[in-house]
Amino acid sequence: MKQRLLFLGPPGAGKGTQAQRLAAREGLLHLSTGDLLRAEVQAGTPLGQEAEAVMASGELVSDALVLAIVRSRLEHHAGGWLLDGFPRNLPQAEALESLLTSLQQRIEQVILLELDDSVLIQRLLARGRADDNSEVIANRLHVYRQQTAPLIAHYESQGLLRRLDGAGSIEVIEERLASLLVD
Repeated sequence: MKQRLLFLGPPGAGKGTQAQRLAAREGLLHLSTGDLLRAEVQAGTPLGQEAEAVMASGELVSDALVLAIVRSRLEHHAGGWLLDGFPRNLPQAEALESLLTSLQQRIEQVILLELDDSVLIQRLLARGRADDNSEVIANRLHVYRQQTAPLIAHYESQGLLRRLDGAGSIEVIEERLASLLVD
């Protein structure tokens, strides 16, 4: 099985759920950028203090800061890992690839979870989060498509992208994912 993975997909496709399950089953380091930022803030690290100040002002954390946090987690990690939620656009992907090359830990496979918009919207509305209403969800899907479409083509051109049907139960998707990673 590939040991250095990247998950892509629209909000609600099941990236986080499948990433957690796969990481736990295979002993991979799960790098979710949101979780990483929160962990750095909670630990009070210099990177966490910088991130906390940015987030407290309502701004987005810079790509450079996210990359610094990813570097801090990977530079002394010899095992496999799974990146979930980063990169979100082509400049981030290029910066990440540069970082991973310097660490001699290149991405081995990119998994794109795909799902029809109608199912995505149902899933997101069912989560019951305050910011998950129809208008916000439509905007998030629009932003995802604008920013991520070039990423899909980028990884496809490198021969790294594998597409995964995100429809069905968690267990069915997990089985599809397992068979995809064996190839």
